[in-house]
Amino acid sequence: MKLNDNIVALATPSGAGAIAVIRVSGPQAIEIVAPVFKARSKKDIREQASHTLHLGNMMDGERILDEVLVSVFHGPKSYTGENTIEISCHGSPYIQQEIIQLLIRKGCRSAEAGEFTLRAFLNGKMDLSQAEAVADLISSENQASHQMAMQQMRGGFSNEIQKLRQELLNFASLIELELDFAEEDVEFANRDEFQKLVSRIQQVLKRLIDSFAVGNVLKNGIPVAIVGEPNVGKSTLLNALLNEERAIVSEIAGTTRDTIEDEISIGGIGFRFIDTAGIRETEDVVESIGIKRTFEKISQAQVVLYLFDASRLQDLKPEPDRHPELVSGSRESGPGLDQVKLEIEKIRNKFPQKPLVILANKVDQLSELQVEELNVSLSGVEGSSYLPISAKTGIGVEDLQQKLLQFVNTGELRNNNTIVTNSRHYNALLSALEEINKVQEGLNHNLSGDLLAIDIREALHYFGEITGEITNDDLLGNIFANFCIGK
Repeated sequence: MKLNDNIVALATPSGAGAIAVIRVSGPQAIEIVAPVFKARSKKDIREQASHTLHLGNMMDGERILDEVLVSVFHGPKSYTGENTIEISCHGSPYIQQEIIQLLIRKGCRSAEAGEFTLRAFLNGKMDLSQAEAVADLISSENQASHQMAMQQMRGGFSNEIQKLRQELLNFASLIELELDFAEEDVEFANRDEFQKLVSRIQQVLKRLIDSFAVGNVLKNGIPVAIVGEPNVGKSTLLNALLNEERAIVSEIAGTTRDTIEDEISIGGIGFRFIDTAGIRETEDVVESIGIKRTFEKISQAQVVLYLFDASRLQDLKPEPDRHPELVSGSRESGPGLDQVKLEIEKIRNKFPQKPLVILANKVDQLSELQVEELNVSLSGVEGSSYLPISAKTGIGVEDLQQKLLQFVNTGELRNNNTIVTNSRHYNALLSALEEINKVQEGLNHNLSGDLLAIDIREALHYFGEITGEITNDDLLGNIFANFCIGK
């Protein structure tokens, strides 16, 4: 794409609304808009100061397109670093297109996806990691993803990388200087100080790499699988967590034959709940496909909720005076506690690393003594947590939400530490650490400066890739293609 011409695009979502914002950027942005904008004050916007607002009409010849508010920004003090105009018009799609088409006829072209932010990067208004944070900020759907994007956009990650790169570059310069005086056998770079720097860089890189495990799930939402036998209340629990009727609830076993997903924010953290098909032996081909997908979803989940119907347990001691219905034969088809424990053990054996929460559902139908019996039996199951709940009445749902938050390592987030969320940054950090480890090994074996310099240059290359000091057209194309038009 050409980057020295004038571009225009709708900066707000397409469709009808109260207002819309049309952004124009380029060397002649102000000159293009000025002739088609008639200010109420009679002033020419070409003669007005930067960062000023002007009320008036957009004119197509003698025809008034709309009454608008025009914002004037002179480069380099603008988002893109170029002369920029933002036109706030009424939100009619017809008006939006009329103004955009008028500006295209006057010398603009339609902006490509992410082209405004690309120009901001190329004009030095932000580095590449900050530019990528703009896209993350736009797509943030909860407090955690918003906080991480804001921290990165403010340059927290960039500053950390830049500082390490500069210190490494200083030592690299001294080592390169030694090569010019190889015959004199002089040493400009103090090896002990360099050893300390390399160790510190290793520690920082490892911390940033480890943070990706947290950052990735916080950014994309933490997947939580709800599993259990058919008709135990999985869909009811999903509806209770989402506070809406998202899943079909029925007394017929096997109603949910595929996975249902939805996301909510709990304590500012996004959780992606997956209601799966019930796990049981079946000859129904469609239902068996759903059960197969259940195990696939468990493997993808960060947390597993195992739900069972406590009201159908055969071996709970009945209390006829308080709950006569529990003495009837209605529980004969239900499992026993040993069978529930066996199912839990199967999940633990298949997925030993995943946090597991055992949920005894429908406890509102049990007596206090029976609930206590369940607590004693299941609270001590190794490698899992236990909660009595009633998805239908909401008992224990809030406790479950708090339990889920405990599984999320939000310490780094609360302390405002840098958290890596971008897989491109993660891969560059891994490569940089690999090269720094080679430098460390070279120092341990007293390698010559020319050999050390090769690995240092490679490490500097990967640092530069993160901030955009080293880049190429393909990389920029891939990054900015994921932006929305108008940003």
